Amino acid sequence: MSTIREQALACRDAAQVVAALDSDAKRALLRDMAGALEARSADVLRANARDMQAAADKGVQGAMLDRLRLDEARVAGIANALREVAELPDPVGVTTRRETRPNGLSIERVRIPLGVIAMIYEARPNVTADAAALCLMAGNAVILRGGSEAIHSNTAIAAALKSALEAHGVPAAALTLVEDLRRETMVELLQLVDVVDLAIPRGGEGLIRFVAEHARVPVIKHYKGVCHLYVDRAADPELALNLLIDGKTSRPGVCNALETLLVHRAVAASLLPRAAQALRQRGVELRGDEASRALVPDIQPATDDDYAAEFLDLILAVRVVDDLDAAIAHIRRYGSDHTEVIATADEAAALRFVQAIRSAVVMVNASSRFSDGGELGLGAEIGISTTRLHAYGPMGAEALTVERFVVRGEGQVRHPQSRI
Repeated sequence: MSTIREQALACRDAAQVVAALDSDAKRALLRDMAGALEARSADVLRANARDMQAAADKGVQGAMLDRLRLDEARVAGIANALREVAELPDPVGVTTRRETRPNGLSIERVRIPLGVIAMIYEARPNVTADAAALCLMAGNAVILRGGSEAIHSNTAIAAALKSALEAHGVPAAALTLVEDLRRETMVELLQLVDVVDLAIPRGGEGLIRFVAEHARVPVIKHYKGVCHLYVDRAADPELALNLLIDGKTSRPGVCNALETLLVHRAVAASLLPRAAQALRQRGVELRGDEASRALVPDIQPATDDDYAAEFLDLILAVRVVDDLDAAIAHIRRYGSDHTEVIATADEAAALRFVQAIRSAVVMVNASSRFSDGGELGLGAEIGISTTRLHAYGPMGAEALTVERFVVRGEGQVRHPQSRI
């Protein structure tokens, strides 16, 4: 087996081939990758069944098991995501700014591929295809290092995608799946500063912290999603309840699910009992402060740890706050810069919330579950950045490029005395 450095060097060579593809070639490649995945759907599902059985034998359950599971609908969804990426605007070669300086120099800022992207992820087989699609659309090659719990699923998906690469004359190394899953191999990959241009970890907080602590290459970080819904005194109660139910219960094991409900004291007595009843009917456990427990006695006591927690489960922390400023203060203390939501009919309150909250995504009267690259128009999402580097929030193909300067002149020199 090749060493991780040899694999990365082959991936870097392949990246040059990908970077030279024009938009039509990349779109055709991605469409054929989708077709190849559908054609091998049965192989993928058999491989996933092996992973699911192994996970069950190890006692894996809850959010991790849900992320690992594939069925025909999810495989079809992965294929559709590939096609959606194929229809996105090609970010490569786009001129984002052009100006002419007083000395006549024409200055352009043009998007180019980053090069080699290392994806480090856990029990999310869909990331294998999503990451490949977005990296290729942005002119990059990708090294995929999935978790051991999804190795059979990832291998089957990667094999399908590679078959399309080969049919289009693109080196298979442009999509490199790491089969050596030892941690020391991952650490070596994360320290290949002369080969890897960016690492993107996607998974639990433990994985992301491990990557951030051991990497020497740049890392996009997103430790966790502690997402809040603040129900303002001017909120429409039906609207607020709908945002709450969708945000907490539609898929509690994902990072854009709600973890904390903040309710303005002026509407708490009318809203909280209704919210508690609706949530209990859907199996949600509530943990709240004294004010919320006075209104709904069977709410369990909440701790500071509860307000900082990403439950990824049917558990919700609740707090009654005095006003908008108190809600903002709570979010600044416990939030994770992921997604925050306000329900209000007061435009001034909405504006204050948007301006005061620095999170990557801020929602006004919309569910936190829209904090997703696909829902925000990016196509498939390669990850979410809660660190303020070149990208912040959900990342699509454009976030996998970088702007460079292209300068055109007519013989201008900076120091006239240097002329011949």
